[in-house]
Amino acid sequence: MILTAGPGAVREILVVLAVALSGLLLALIAAFAPWYHAPIEPVRPQVVELQAPPGGSDNMESDVAVSR
Repeated sequence: MILTAGPGAVREILVVLAVALSGLLLALIAAFAPWYHAPIEPVRPQVVELQAPPGGSDNMESDVAVSR
């Protein structure tokens, strides 16, 4: 049994293949392209000042004694 495809069927198959290939291309771009701007120079570690939240005490033992 031999099946023949009309011009409408061939056009539909070509549209499906074009959409599939464009989706594959977009997926490859999303997978391998950088998602954020990478700095040109490496970021060096910096010293930061640590601060306790306001209202806290410096002595942890007094906090434990009060919470019991």
